[in-house]
Amino acid sequence: MKKIQILGTGCPKCRQLTANVEAAVKALGIEVQIEKVEKIPEILKFGVMTTPALAVDGQVKSAGKVLSVDEIKKHLA
Repeated sequence: MKKIQILGTGCPKCRQLTANVEAAVKALGIEVQIEKVEKIPEILKFGVMTTPALAVDGQVKSAGKVLSVDEIKKHLA
């Protein structure tokens, strides 16, 4: 099972990324573990300086922008 981590402090962009991840997962019909990483020290461990960011299985796929549902699907396929 893939693990998706959404890195961000809970800002509107972070919430939008979360919604887009949930929509992409639902559209693909896959089971994943979704985790929100909101504490700045934990976010920094990923080497991320701008949020929101998306990590799949511990690898950062995007930072500093809200990915679309289609962009997220590409990272999960």
